[in-house]
Amino acid sequence: MSLKETPDAAANEPIRPAGETADRLILRVISGYAAVFVVFGFLVSSPTEIGEGLVAIVTSRDTLLTDYFGVGGVGAGFVNAGLLTLSACLVYSLVGARINGAAVAALFLLLGFGLFGKNLLNIWFIVFGVALYARFKGQPFATHINAAFFGVALAPVTSEILFSSVLPVGIAVPLGIGTGVLIGFILPPVAAAVFKVHMGFALYNMGFAAGLVGILIVALYKSYGFVPDPVLVWTTGNTLLLGSFVGFVLATMLAIGLLLDRQAPAGLARILRESGQAPSDFIAIGGFGATLINMALSGAIGLAYVLAVGGDLNGPVIGALLSIMGFAAFGKHPKNLVPIIIGVVLGSLAKPWHLADPSILLAALFGTNLAPIAGRFGWGWGIAAGFLHSSAVLSVGVVHGGLNLYNNGFAAGIVATVLVPIIIALQSGRARAEPPLRQPSGASGRQVDDGDA
Repeated sequence: MSLKETPDAAANEPIRPAGETADRLILRVISGYAAVFVVFGFLVSSPTEIGEGLVAIVTSRDTLLTDYFGVGGVGAGFVNAGLLTLSACLVYSLVGARINGAAVAALFLLLGFGLFGKNLLNIWFIVFGVALYARFKGQPFATHINAAFFGVALAPVTSEILFSSVLPVGIAVPLGIGTGVLIGFILPPVAAAVFKVHMGFALYNMGFAAGLVGILIVALYKSYGFVPDPVLVWTTGNTLLLGSFVGFVLATMLAIGLLLDRQAPAGLARILRESGQAPSDFIAIGGFGATLINMALSGAIGLAYVLAVGGDLNGPVIGALLSIMGFAAFGKHPKNLVPIIIGVVLGSLAKPWHLADPSILLAALFGTNLAPIAGRFGWGWGIAAGFLHSSAVLSVGVVHGGLNLYNNGFAAGIVATVLVPIIIALQSGRARAEPPLRQPSGASGRQVDDGDA
């Protein structure tokens, strides 16, 4: 497969198609991986098992942590994630959305959380709510589509209400649907506002916003006696099978990146020089081929860590690995994510938990959304951020009742909001010859909006 070079491209620039051609290519690659998930699901489970499993998944409550492999089986979990992402790719194509680094991150996040928390039913009410918000603003849905698919972090709210044993069906159905639509309507402006607080140093900005909205929703429903019960569905024993599958995905991603762009190594070098402060569109900075290589390398680091600490590979852990891979198109790379993992490890050494415990294992992987702190301020501060995150993430889930799937994003938003101003204050007290802290902007220089959230 080859890409056409744009007429004004310099000889040393990566080979990139322009505009619509590039969008179609990137969307085809993502759709291809989603299709691989569906095929793998049917290879490991029978059609009957998958059908029954999908029903169980769609009607589950989905609060953290609900491993779909334990709810409906491994095959059904993969089919749910694959079909969900293929549906989202179709929406991106129909509305003519730009497929940039943020879109890749949103779609891979959907693919990952399709294994634990997002399903073929519960996300669409929030997506519709964002579409209503775009219509209210008089803007095309394409400008808010990333916010829509990032915003389904609160999809378990809909499932919790729809399938609650407390509420009668006549109340649960309209209340669940209405709450989902309302969440979608209010999340974009909230996400745009909270982005300014952490200045792009917490990549899961929508997790921060969803955590705040989730606190209000849980507080409101608790005041009426509707209290979500905690859930922990965590499967074990499939590490060899799932590790082989993840290894295959990483290897093909690396190969495709090299095949697409003969200048990919040079593009990767440009990506590695970036701090990752959001929004950092690595496709615009280094090219799609280099971005795929970065995604493969970053995901391989996450997989190696899981295996090194003796962790289980299951729905949530693979979801975390896919989040690393997705955001390797939008802020993460090996140089800035490793310090965060080190910080989480150090923060766990003197505490009463094991590195392979579910919460702390996910904290190390999802906590890499603080990678821009290491990229901008150095490894020392990155390790400090990971150290703080390892404790913060274990304490904040209770305030939103486990209904915010991006709990690590919420915790990281708090860490970045507190830590970054301290770093800036300390560094401003010393004379240092370094570039000033830039305001968040994309590769093109535009300011961030809620579509990047």
